[in-house]
Amino acid sequence: MTLDAQTQQMVAANQADWDARAPLHAASAFYDKPAEYWFADYEWADLGPLDGRDVLHLQCHLGTETIEFARRGARTSGLDLSEKSLEAANRIAARAGVDVEYLQANVYDAAQAVEGRQFDIVYTGKGALCYLPDLKQWADTVRDLLKPGGFLYLVEFHPLLNALREVSLPGESDDLTLRADYLDGRGAIAHDSTVTYTGDEVPGRQTSYEWRHGLGEIVSTLASAGFGISTLRESEVLPWPRWPRMQQTPEGWWRLPDDAPRIPLFFALKATR
Repeated sequence: MTLDAQTQQMVAANQADWDARAPLHAASAFYDKPAEYWFADYEWADLGPLDGRDVLHLQCHLGTETIEFARRGARTSGLDLSEKSLEAANRIAARAGVDVEYLQANVYDAAQAVEGRQFDIVYTGKGALCYLPDLKQWADTVRDLLKPGGFLYLVEFHPLLNALREVSLPGESDDLTLRADYLDGRGAIAHDSTVTYTGDEVPGRQTSYEWRHGLGEIVSTLASAGFGISTLRESEVLPWPRWPRMQQTPEGWWRLPDDAPRIPLFFALKATR
């Protein structure tokens, strides 16, 4: 990892933050769902058969999705920055009766953590990219992790969603309003809330940091690293209700009502080495 000293301190703060949040997340009803719930149907179409394939899940957190790759026959590894997250991930995998290898490392150090092994598929997303200060290093790392002809599958919250903050001030309307940057360029965004996204209070939670990455930056960075982009999907559904007005779909995910604008909230990108 070749980040500057200040950025490394921010990444270390994020590691401590995820260690504090992981036990609460593991006990939360938010994650008390079958592993397959967290996947959109089109993901399995894009990923193809997994039996006998080598799959690495970067920034896997509790491994709630990682175990599904093992269930579908893949030789599965998960990597995360947080030791406490991986303690929970190992328990979840044991309860599911599947064999997953979990490794603790910063994503930029993933090639060293897996000791030079390469994979058919690198999977990541759903709240991962915002914790990466340098996309070029990330893309280069993913390329090194893939076998020739292997592919990255990135499923992530759309940058537009991240720019649409919830209305929180008295007297403001319920209209969806741009309240944060869509594009990169202003450096790290500090978050000081003591409440995590599962709704739990995190005692003594410290500041965490996120970085904005627009869709153009993501696609261009991967292309510059030598990837061929074969699929880019934009979707209007989320696996959890971001706003109170959202309505549940028959599949159990959530979308804005029919009278709201149709906007992308999620995207999925397949890029081949």
